[in-house]
Amino acid sequence: MNSKQHRQHKQHAVVNSPYGTLTLVATEGILSGLYMTGQRHRPPEESFGLRVDAAEEPFPEVVRQLTAYFAGELTEFDLPVRLEGTEFQRSVWAQLQRIPYGETWSYGELAGRLGKPNASRAVGLANGKNPVGIIVPCHRVIGASGSMTGYGGGVERKERLLAFESGERTVPSQ
Repeated sequence: MNSKQHRQHKQHAVVNSPYGTLTLVATEGILSGLYMTGQRHRPPEESFGLRVDAAEEPFPEVVRQLTAYFAGELTEFDLPVRLEGTEFQRSVWAQLQRIPYGETWSYGELAGRLGKPNASRAVGLANGKNPVGIIVPCHRVIGASGSMTGYGGGVERKERLLAFESGERTVPSQ
C-alpha cells in the first residue's frame, strides 16, 4: 500500500473540549486516535488522513460521548476503538479500560494485573503511548506514592481530569 492509499483510509476531525483542542482520528471508520494539543508521542498531522467535519461518520458518536463525559453525565465510554501497537502495549491499553471512573491505579498495580509485577517501567512506557487518550483512560494511572507522574497530555491536564472525575465539577481553565 503506498502512502497515498494509506492516508485515504484515515480521516480526522478537530473538536474543542474543556481540556483544549482534541484531534480525533479514525482508521477505516473506527476511532484510532484522540490527541491533545502539545501531546507527547503525537503522530505527525500528515499521518491523520483527510480532515473532515466532526459531523461526518464515525465522529458524531465520539463527540456525543465526549460531550456527555465532559458534562459529568457519562462515566464509561461505549465506542469501538482500534488500538495499534505491540501486543504488550495493547494488553496495557486493554487493562486501562478496566480502571473504573474516579479511581486510580499505580503503574505497579497495573503491571501486577497483567501478570508482570516487575514491569512497572514498561507499563509506564506503554501507557504513555496510548493513542486514544481520555477514552482509554491512561490519566487514571499514577505513581506508587500517589504522585502525578508523566502524562502524554501534560501533568496539569492529568490533574484536572482526575479532579473532575473525583467530583470537582468546575470548568477547567484552557
